[in-house]
Amino acid sequence: MTANDESVKTRWMKTALAEAKKARAEGEVPVGAVVVKEGAVIGRGHNQVEGLKDPTAHAEILAIGAAATTIESWRLEGATIYVTLEPCTMCAGAIVLARLDRLVYGARDPKAGACGTLMNVPRDERLNHLVEIEPGFMEGECSFLLRSFFEELRKKNAAV
Repeated sequence: MTANDESVKTRWMKTALAEAKKARAEGEVPVGAVVVKEGAVIGRGHNQVEGLKDPTAHAEILAIGAAATTIESWRLEGATIYVTLEPCTMCAGAIVLARLDRLVYGARDPKAGACGTLMNVPRDERLNHLVEIEPGFMEGECSFLLRSFFEELRKKNAAV
């Protein structure tokens, strides 16, 4: 990996972190995602489960949907998704179904992670598409955002 590759990944993960901060500002669990193809963001999303009252409104699902709309195809071959938190089984399945080439994620999820932690959906050879995975990229920044959100939430709930 060259320094240039590293700076490109950093740029896109910072874009995903900006999406996660939007989620936090809306009172959502701060997870953000961007889909990148040929050097441009084609889809972005942040958690909107509470605001939309929709259990499927995860950052990855929204970013994948936006990307498919942008390129007018559900097949996202040649694209990479950057996510601040390891995707759950639903989102991992969507990544496979969308035919994304690559997943780069920040924080590992010991309770719901389906991309290497609890299971590894995108690398399951029984499926019709395999996704390259890079776990733990900018993990410190991604984890801090989540950890501080939940600490603040616990303090707020304790004060009530």
